[in-house]
Amino acid sequence: MQHCLDRGQASRSHGGRGRALAGLGVAIGLAAATLAGPPARAAGQDAPPNRAQAASVGQARVEALAAGLSHPWALAFLPDGSLLITERTGALRRWRAGTGLSEPLAGVPRVAAQGQGGLLDVALSPSFARDRLVYLAYAEAGRDGRLSTAVGRGRLAEDMSRLEGFARIFQQQPKLSTGMHFGSRLAFDRDGHLFIALGENNQRPAAQDLGKLQGKLVRIHADGSVPAGNPFVGRAGARPEIWSYGHRNPQGLAVHPRTGAVWLHEHGPRGGDEINIPKPGGNYGWPIVTYGMDYSGRPIPEARGAEAPGIEPPVYYWPQSPAISGMAFYDADRHPQWRGSLFVGALAGAALIRLSLDGERVTAEERLLADRRERIRDVRVGPDGHLYVLTDAANGKLLRVSPR
Repeated sequence: MQHCLDRGQASRSHGGRGRALAGLGVAIGLAAATLAGPPARAAGQDAPPNRAQAASVGQARVEALAAGLSHPWALAFLPDGSLLITERTGALRRWRAGTGLSEPLAGVPRVAAQGQGGLLDVALSPSFARDRLVYLAYAEAGRDGRLSTAVGRGRLAEDMSRLEGFARIFQQQPKLSTGMHFGSRLAFDRDGHLFIALGENNQRPAAQDLGKLQGKLVRIHADGSVPAGNPFVGRAGARPEIWSYGHRNPQGLAVHPRTGAVWLHEHGPRGGDEINIPKPGGNYGWPIVTYGMDYSGRPIPEARGAEAPGIEPPVYYWPQSPAISGMAFYDADRHPQWRGSLFVGALAGAALIRLSLDGERVTAEERLLADRRERIRDVRVGPDGHLYVLTDAANGKLLRVSPR
């Protein structure tokens, strides 16, 4: 079976008889353990991961602000209330109330728009008011045709028409992708460090290899240099950029507005989408540990089950994957009924998921926009307190969402 292109996309383009029976029994047992989740824990042990619960169906007011976007991937708000939107096919555009979408901005790097690759995330410098720097994550081709993620930055011109002096500051090495699992979300923490969430390029073992940048969350300075406090600095055979590892294909990254902690979510295979709060040096398991299985219905070959010693458990997981993309904490005053929620887009699940939080624990799940049956690629909170959502389609839309 063809591997998933963000899952929902894939469905269109996701010694003898005794030994054989014994092998089948092991495979069935692993699959059952993976789907059922971890075994019950004894009293005194840490609480098990918070498994997805039955979701309620919520109602929301939706305003379509723009259409005609070519598989939009991410958005970022500018200080004047307008916003930048990336299109996976390679364009960066600006939307402004009253004037709509601009023509593509000049000065954007050439991208490898293949499979899941192309122009991906966008983020503004924490010092944008002074330096006007815009950061882009994108798929980049090597000489042998293999791809990986790169990140660069350029200055947004005063007339908003172009990026000036764009330069690459980070490359995922080595280049292993044939068009899948780029990850590629960006987030600045409170100290100005840039976190980059990187997929494993559909090369499962690479996520556990500290000498490779596949399946990693990395932390760098805004200029691309490596902070001295990173957990693997000075360790032989390990890339110093790595913050955490064992990730599959993370497409959500956000900083908690109250604690300052970086939260990440990632696609599982067939089942097992996860939310994690990555610790420095933490191993998040892929492909050794997973709550999912291969798209063929067979166990992941390397998997030992749903937990293993030395593996950090997720904060929350879905046994049936909604194919999550985009993530935003809601801490605005405009809609108090949403304050303290975590919003996550769903591609295959075609919904906007609202998670109610009690600290780091999810207490309820609500599905919004499900009646629209549109793939949600990104979600952000606007300066006006509304949610802004991108739908992933050849005729993608920018939507403004508020409670009904």
